[in-house]
Amino acid sequence: MARFRSDPRWSCAAVLLLAVACWNPPAVAGSSLRTASLETETGTTVLVLGLSSSVRPRVFTLNDPRRVVIDLPDTQRGIALSLPTGVGTVKSLRGSARNGSSFRLVLEVTDEAPAAPQVAWATSASGSKLRINLGSAQQARVAATPQRAVRAAHGPGPAGRDIIIAVDAGHGGDDPGASGPGGTHEKDVTLAIARTLAARIDARPGMRAVLTRDSDRLIDLRERFQRARNARADLFISIHADSVRDRTITGASVYTLSYHGASSEAARSLADRENAKLGSMPLSNVDPNLASVLVDAAQSQIMGESVEAADQVLSALDEVGAIRKKVVQHAGFMVLKSPDLPSMLVETAYISNPEEERNLRSSAYQDRLARAIESGVVAYFQRHPPDGTNYASAHGVEAKDLNDSGV
Repeated sequence: MARFRSDPRWSCAAVLLLAVACWNPPAVAGSSLRTASLETETGTTVLVLGLSSSVRPRVFTLNDPRRVVIDLPDTQRGIALSLPTGVGTVKSLRGSARNGSSFRLVLEVTDEAPAAPQVAWATSASGSKLRINLGSAQQARVAATPQRAVRAAHGPGPAGRDIIIAVDAGHGGDDPGASGPGGTHEKDVTLAIARTLAARIDARPGMRAVLTRDSDRLIDLRERFQRARNARADLFISIHADSVRDRTITGASVYTLSYHGASSEAARSLADRENAKLGSMPLSNVDPNLASVLVDAAQSQIMGESVEAADQVLSALDEVGAIRKKVVQHAGFMVLKSPDLPSMLVETAYISNPEEERNLRSSAYQDRLARAIESGVVAYFQRHPPDGTNYASAHGVEAKDLNDSGV
């Protein structure tokens, strides 16, 4: 700047304009990671992250060494953030800024940590807390012993088998579901989207779709996911169209089972041990205490897988239209209560909004929605292909690429 001041050709105004033009201020992240703590609850290790606002986290695992990676988009490190030392299933934890606008945490974990950590949000006036369940040694030992009980429905099969996706069209028959201002019934658009999604899945090598209903008929809610289990599905997707009184509200959202819903279903299974099964294993001859741990371990694993698959679908839907809720939501919907099947419920749009109702009637828009859901499903299974499927061979390649990225 001294050079400019000594040169009469440069006025103060010119120098100021040049300085403003050349200054490139740092990007301001949408959220700040304020706190991080590791807690042990009844032997289970939980990472609790305190953020100034909710973001859509991406959580995945790597091997050799075993790690859990948490990417927080549009997030900066808080000034007072202090990372905890390892405890429970976590050996160590480190974090760093990534791509200029996100923050990555890498946890080196023991073999007891689940393959798909369970993620949940809690929001208050002071900010948001992200809770990531990292399992316990007891859960790992019990789950490892009756492995077929937990994963029987999606376990190893004939080499080269297809991935099976159960697609559930919400409502039907005497239950029209919600109705739009133009008279469009939810049961009709969900069936159209479900059929389109199933056709797209069937056209993809290595995948096959199973429709819980392919006509205008009413099916019991519990029977819907039971049909998926009977088909040995690897994933259950229930298609719906939301509705509220405020017709200006728009956007899609994706749900997985809530803790409360899981707890009530676990209690039901344990209360009806004479008829209940976990995968292919009857619970009738299992010690009640062991049965409780088995059900808890299975649900924790499945809920984690559900959230990760749902997050991929939600990200893909963001490319189609408005997103009502930017993170995966949790609810106790009956169709999500399968004890051994990753499940999600997709609210494709608000049928109560006139514009979104018109979109839902459009075959072109139905195809865009189906294509987005398919894209999210494929992204999930490319990272987590079930044993014995054609996708399993590609899994090792992607894991190697992630390992080579320095995480």
